Amino acid sequence: MFSKATFGFLDELAASNDRAWFEANKERYEALVREPALDFIAAMAEPLQTFAPHFRAEPRKMGGSLMRVYRDTRFARDKTPYKTNIGIQFRHELGKDVHAPGFYVHIATDECFFGAGCWHPEPEMLGRIRDLITAQPKRWTAVRNDTKFAAHWALAGDSLTRPPRGYAADHPAIEDLKRKDFIGLAALSASHATGKGLVKLATGRFATAVPLMKFLCEAQGVQY
Repeated sequence: MFSKATFGFLDELAASNDRAWFEANKERYEALVREPALDFIAAMAEPLQTFAPHFRAEPRKMGGSLMRVYRDTRFARDKTPYKTNIGIQFRHELGKDVHAPGFYVHIATDECFFGAGCWHPEPEMLGRIRDLITAQPKRWTAVRNDTKFAAHWALAGDSLTRPPRGYAADHPAIEDLKRKDFIGLAALSASHATGKGLVKLATGRFATAVPLMKFLCEAQGVQY
C-alpha cells in the first residue's frame, strides 16, 4: 500500500506546492498516494464492520473516505493549494462531513497517527456531548480511563480556557467539559504506515476506541 516513495512524494509536494508542479506530477500522485489510499480503505471495509457496523469505508476518488488533497484557502493566510498529508476518515453512515464521529488515519512526513472521535463538532453537537458528560460523569470517566483505550489513546484537541456557559465550574468533569474537540490520538510510526500489517494494526487500534465512539454516538442520538 503506502511506501517510502509515498513519503518522498509528500516531501516534494511540500517543497513545490503549486498547481504547475502538481499537474506535471499528477500520475505520480495517483500511483503513490491516491491508489494506495483507496486500496487501504477498501481493505478496511470488512474489518470495520466487525466492531463499528454503522461506520463506512468508501474507496472512492471523490466524496468517500479519502479526504481531498485540495486545501480550502478562502479564509487562510496560507494560500498553498494542496495538503501535504494523507487524510482518511471512516465516518458514521449518517455523517455528512469531517465533523461527524469517525475513525481517522493521518499520514505525513512529519507525523503519522490514528484518530477517533469528533473533531470541531458543530455547537449543537458539542452541547449534546457536554450534556451527556454532565448527566453521567462517572460513565464518562470510565470511558476516558478505559484500560484498553488509555493504553494507546490520549484525548487531544482544543479547549476553552474557562468553563462553557451554562455548566458548573465545580463539575467533576469540568476540564473535559471545556473541550471543543472530543478526539483521541494514537501513535503510528512511518514504518508501520508502510508495513504490510497496517490494516491489522488500524483495526486493533480502532477497536480499543469503541467506548469513546459509543459515548459520542449516544450523545448525538445515532446508533453505534
